[in-house]
Amino acid sequence: MPILLSEQDVRIVLSMDELIGVMETALVEFSAGSVAQPLRTVIEVGLQKAFFGVMPACIPEPASASVRQEHSRTSARPRQSFGEGGALGAKLVTVFGSNPAAGLPTHLATIVLLDSMTGELLAVIDGRYITEARTAAVSAVSVKLLAREGADTLAIIGSGVQARSHVEAIGRVRPLRRVRVWSPNPDSRSAFGREMQPRIKTPITLCTSAQEALDGADLVVLATSAREPVVRSEWVADGAHICAIGACRPDQREMDSALVSRSRLFVDSRTAALTEAGDVLLAMKDGAVNIAGELGELAAGRVTGRGSAEEVTIFKSLGMAVEDIAAAHLAFVKAAERGLGRGFVI
Repeated sequence: MPILLSEQDVRIVLSMDELIGVMETALVEFSAGSVAQPLRTVIEVGLQKAFFGVMPACIPEPASASVRQEHSRTSARPRQSFGEGGALGAKLVTVFGSNPAAGLPTHLATIVLLDSMTGELLAVIDGRYITEARTAAVSAVSVKLLAREGADTLAIIGSGVQARSHVEAIGRVRPLRRVRVWSPNPDSRSAFGREMQPRIKTPITLCTSAQEALDGADLVVLATSAREPVVRSEWVADGAHICAIGACRPDQREMDSALVSRSRLFVDSRTAALTEAGDVLLAMKDGAVNIAGELGELAAGRVTGRGSAEEVTIFKSLGMAVEDIAAAHLAFVKAAERGLGRGFVI
């Protein structure tokens, strides 16, 4: 009988530390070509131009010996096993910008997990928190691999759910001395500070401009709904590492072209970045931009990372189905161990 896992069930069983390790493995598997994953299908909905996306993936098991050996040489975290036959499923995701007025998150998702040996339905899992947490966990992998030694000042542009989850995730891989936050809505900034300061020991400063937040920061998270650049190259210090997770459509961007051109750029998927990432595509129109590699290639040691302490590095994250299915499979296994979830008949 398939089971239904609520967001609360998922929150109980998914730990950020474990999720970071699983995401690193999933990225390595994807970049090695072991994962079957098409580019997501996205359609616009209604006059408000909301989005509905379908994101399927199949993760085989076992991985090739070369992938296992490569990853073991470059990561101290144990490889996550996906069980006999691997993991199979799809995420259905919606982005409705008008939802806050109705008391709902802008991003909602449902993940369908299937038995990869038979196609039988195993679980229907609330994917909202999985999307939030896995995105931050992947950014944490990029910080671990690309941030310069001693980086401890985090600037976050944005104050929504991703801003919150990134403080937690990045704090798991780097000790933070300062956190600065800016978003255009003062009430949202204040709410972020009230909620997050009791949860972390690091002092949080609420800034009045993006430039103030970025001043001297060596870790940067861009988590906005911006369609035009909110960060300019001259505001970003030499040696900074940037996790850019907003702007997931080809006509949207958070960074100006000068910043992207100046930096060593990594992506989760080359194919997706060259199709969907406005930060990359629009910068390419303005000048030379080179993708140094996929994050999974870097984690496996197949491409080089930061070249110097002064170099600016960027990880442009679009999010991939393999991340969702790996996280959902982990939640499914952990929930089964604890007897969580509700069976249902279809």
